[in-house]
Amino acid sequence: MTDSAAYVGGQPATLTRRRWGRIRTPRLGLRARITLAFTLSATLLSALLALTTWGLTRESIINQRESSATTQAFRNAGIVRPYLLPDVDDETLRSTLGSLESDSAARALVRDEQGLWTNQTTEFDEKAVPRDLLRMVEDGTPARMRVTVNGQPQLLVGVPLSSVGGLYFEFVSLKDTQNALESLSASLFGATFVTTLAGAALGWWASRRTLRPLADVSSAAEAIAGGRLDTRLGAIEDPDLGVLVGSFNHMVEVLEQRIDRDGRFASDVSHELRSPLMTLSASIEVLASRRDDMPDASAQAAVDLMVADVARFKQLVEDLLEISRFDAGAARLEESDIRPGELIHQSVAWSQSPEVPIEIDPELENVVIRADKRRLVRVVANLLDNARKYGGGPTRIEVRREPASLTIAVEDNGPGVPEDERDLIFDRFSRGAGSSRRAGSEGVGLGLSLVVEHVALHRGRVWVESLPDDQEGARFVVQLPIDWDAVAPEEEDHHHDLLDDHHPDDHPEEEVP
Repeated sequence: MTDSAAYVGGQPATLTRRRWGRIRTPRLGLRARITLAFTLSATLLSALLALTTWGLTRESIINQRESSATTQAFRNAGIVRPYLLPDVDDETLRSTLGSLESDSAARALVRDEQGLWTNQTTEFDEKAVPRDLLRMVEDGTPARMRVTVNGQPQLLVGVPLSSVGGLYFEFVSLKDTQNALESLSASLFGATFVTTLAGAALGWWASRRTLRPLADVSSAAEAIAGGRLDTRLGAIEDPDLGVLVGSFNHMVEVLEQRIDRDGRFASDVSHELRSPLMTLSASIEVLASRRDDMPDASAQAAVDLMVADVARFKQLVEDLLEISRFDAGAARLEESDIRPGELIHQSVAWSQSPEVPIEIDPELENVVIRADKRRLVRVVANLLDNARKYGGGPTRIEVRREPASLTIAVEDNGPGVPEDERDLIFDRFSRGAGSSRRAGSEGVGLGLSLVVEHVALHRGRVWVESLPDDQEGARFVVQLPIDWDAVAPEEEDHHHDLLDDHHPDDHPEEEVP
């Protein structure tokens, strides 16, 4: 539904782009991945340090406790040894066990030469001594073993008393040691958790600081895409990112020079073509005026073809000049008072489809807005010409007042525009896949692109959509932002026409830098 397209051998040309490598979209953003990497690193490092600290401290505490308990047990065994002789009664032996140093006196257990056991309490008796430990001590080997008595951890130390044929056992509680280790593990876990949070915070800060230059690059790229080609990145001290900044600025500079060069070339070519075109157009008009005087019908047909081609050539030059003004940044709005209804009526009257029905919102009657008359007339004229050339002719123009905008819609009864081409047709020199069915069309592919430029100057937008109720055809919609609160109805004495009598094809002379 637009003007021109590129074709090779009668088929649409396939556009290819160089791919520098397959880029897969990550599930997490770069900042999230950096933060996650710091968090995992801090967690693993703190967990490793905590486990190492806990293991070393545990062995140190337990070894120290067992060594102290063993030394005390041997000392107590030496004290008890004389009281295991046959001439010592049980009361004296029990009294001696109760007088032993440390808190293990009530946990001492002895066996004399005759195999009789003596203990302070029934809780720590011979049943609590493992057989393996008992066998080792009976064989004359001192031994110790960690056991559990009534759910409490105990260290059992066995000392053989060979000189009197007896055995000495002492139970040492490890509950305090176990509590200390549990407190240590809780502290280490808390330190690991705090370190993980600190690593996450550090990762977030580092990622934000590291990606700040990339955010500047993104902002600069958006500005450049919006037409601000003078945008540059500021100097940076980081030597690694400095290379990126330098390369980006150099790329933008080269791009700006190329665009300026292309714009100047198009402008120069258009200006150079305009002068001989005017002469050729005048000569053709002279021939056309004397067409009926030519005796040969073929000569008349040739004159008709020349008139059509010169008109098409003239339109191309004018469109290229207009495009060059946009590229050079010389296009400016010349706002004046406009009545939307009169604008549409005169645009249709000047077009080649003067009979198209017009539907104007009653709320727009006697409403005056500020806009560029010439550009809006060109917008409507180009949409009507587009519908006439490629859409079977315009069928309706609708002008409506929206809450914050003015909407102009041009409908046709053509084949419509496929979904995948609704953005492509607004590109320069693009007419979409359907243009292969439009042989002999006088379009060059600049009509709709100029519509986009004119509407963008008014801060509006344009798009194409299907007709409602599955009707065949296309609907081109122009939306212009309007602050209706600032728009007042036209006064009664302001009766004269607010539109200048100029043709939409007339272009005021503008210098292009």
